Amino acid sequence: MTADKILTFKNVRLETGFEYEEGEVVATKTGLFTLVISDGKIKAVLPNNPTADALDAQGLLLLPSFKDMHIHLDKTFYGGPWQARRKKNRTVQDMIAYEQEVLPKMLQTSTERAEKLIELLQSHGANFARSHVNIEPTSRLDSLKNLQQALDTKKDSFEAELVTFPQHGILRSKSEQLMKEAAAMGIDYIGGLDPGAIDGDMKKSMDFVVQLALDHKKGIDIHLHEGGDSGLKTVEYLIDRVNENPVLKGKTFISHSFVLARLEKQKLEEVADNLAGARIGIISTIPFGNLIMPIPTLYKYGVDVRTGNDSIIDHWNTFGTGSILQKATLMAQLYGYSTEFELSRCLKLATHNILPLDDKGNRQWPQAGDKADLILVDASCSAEAVSRVSPVRALIHKGNIVYQTTTV
Repeated sequence: MTADKILTFKNVRLETGFEYEEGEVVATKTGLFTLVISDGKIKAVLPNNPTADALDAQGLLLLPSFKDMHIHLDKTFYGGPWQARRKKNRTVQDMIAYEQEVLPKMLQTSTERAEKLIELLQSHGANFARSHVNIEPTSRLDSLKNLQQALDTKKDSFEAELVTFPQHGILRSKSEQLMKEAAAMGIDYIGGLDPGAIDGDMKKSMDFVVQLALDHKKGIDIHLHEGGDSGLKTVEYLIDRVNENPVLKGKTFISHSFVLARLEKQKLEEVADNLAGARIGIISTIPFGNLIMPIPTLYKYGVDVRTGNDSIIDHWNTFGTGSILQKATLMAQLYGYSTEFELSRCLKLATHNILPLDDKGNRQWPQAGDKADLILVDASCSAEAVSRVSPVRALIHKGNIVYQTTTV
């Protein structure tokens, strides 16, 4: 790790504009620059000086660092022996019962496994995550404490928001008191899980989440897997509650929200418009198969869409590379975004809406004063990085190099 207060890079590749042919963006212009970083921020973007005594970025493309907005850092097999998912565990209810068996053993190594998982995210360019953390009678508050210990170890190279996640159901597992205690332990969001299907009382469950968030001045981020009428009613009820409590606008999110994938066009557009009006974001893991999330419609209505790796190599899911850029690539493939312009826009899913060029091709990032949360990528432009899941060669967090595969 480099802990210099001032870093100067030469031969940094930045996007400078679009090339057009018959009105279509057909390529992205780039140039080499000198970048000066001071006290965790970009101090200056200067003409390149290839003979300067500076760190050599070797023509690598500079992009904003990535943000994983939905992950479970507190429970993973990553860093330990390989384990595939058990065939018997098919439903959420099955998995809850299985968790009650395996969590005590997982807690013994959860701190070191979380640290390894953070390092995996860093190697793919992420320096920030929103992590859901189990709050339920089996692990009680230990999963939270263990994860906070891991985050403290990584505090100089990684940031996180924490969500109190009642994985076994708030009402179902009688986790109300634990949730209240956790809300006072340095977390940022109050979570929930399928208030109709798991808790059996949507309004009572959601009212508890909303009130706890209001009482502790926190945000909300609930898991909503259930579809059909119960899933839709949950979305609409949350919209109503947020509109009643405007302090929650911009601080409320629904993770997964698979019900949106099943709605007819007119109803979907109505719900998307209402979500945008209440400033409720959707955190999607962008599933394939027959459950295709309507991300283009959500974007159309101005809904804040984010993504994350969710589970990585654990008892829920054996997949997950740790790459948020791969999620942007998946989105491009799924919705047919294949032109230079469309691919370049897809990068915003990985960076949470920070793009080097605006829609007209004007450079808007990086600028003096921007946070020095950056990555160097082996790609010629954003479009190529998205299309090819280009490798990350270095991660700079708050002005310090915290990961690199090449000498710069």
